[in-house]
Amino acid sequence: MTITITAFERSPDGGKGLARDMCVRWALEEVGQSYEAHLVSFQAMKEPVHLALHPFGQIPTYEQGDLALFESGAIVFHIAERYAGLLPDDTNIRARAITWMFAALNTVEPPILELATARLLESDKPWNKERLPLVEDRVRDRLKQLSAYLGSADWLDGAFSAGDLMMVSVLLRLRSSGMLDEFPNLAAYVARGESRSAYRRAFDAQWAVYTGRRDPP
Repeated sequence: MTITITAFERSPDGGKGLARDMCVRWALEEVGQSYEAHLVSFQAMKEPVHLALHPFGQIPTYEQGDLALFESGAIVFHIAERYAGLLPDDTNIRARAITWMFAALNTVEPPILELATARLLESDKPWNKERLPLVEDRVRDRLKQLSAYLGSADWLDGAFSAGDLMMVSVLLRLRSSGMLDEFPNLAAYVARGESRSAYRRAFDAQWAVYTGRRDPP
C-alpha cells in the first residue's frame, strides 16, 4: 500500500529542513519505505478535505490504506513500530528510545519554540527586552542537561534510534540562534544526524519541492 504524506506547497522556512514533514520523510528513508508527498497550500490546509485528515489544519499527515494519522511525533512512532530500523529489538532499550522521542517533543522542544516566538513574533513588544534573556536561559538549562547526559557518546542510548531522529530534528531549530555552538557535543551530535544518508535524501526531497532547485546546500 502506498504511503502518502502531506507537506507544504511552499514552506515558510525556504526548504531548510525545519518543516514538520521533514522528520517523517527522514523516518521513512531510514526504514527504506517509499512514499508520495501531496503538497498543500495554506488555504487548502483549512479546507474540509484536509481538516478531515488533520483537525487542526496543519502538516504533516500520513495515509496508508485505511489508516490516516496526524502529528509528526505520532507518525514517526508508527513508522518506527511498523518497520525495522528505528527501534531496537531489546524491550528495555526500545522503551528508552520511545522515552527519548517523548522527551524531544515534550521537554526539549517547548522552550525552543518559545524562543522562536520571542525572537520572531514578539520582538516589537515593550517587554521583550526583559523577557528574552529568561527564555534563552530556559533553553540553555535544557541544553546543559542534555549535553551532560550525552557526554561523549554518539547517540542517546547505543545505536541510532527514533529517539535520536526526533531529538536532532528538534535541536536543528536552534541552528540560527548560535546556541548549539555553546555545547560542542550537541553540535557534533546534530551534525552526525545530518550526515546520515537517510537524512540527506529526506532533506534533498524537501529542498527540491520548496526551492525548485536540484542542488541542495
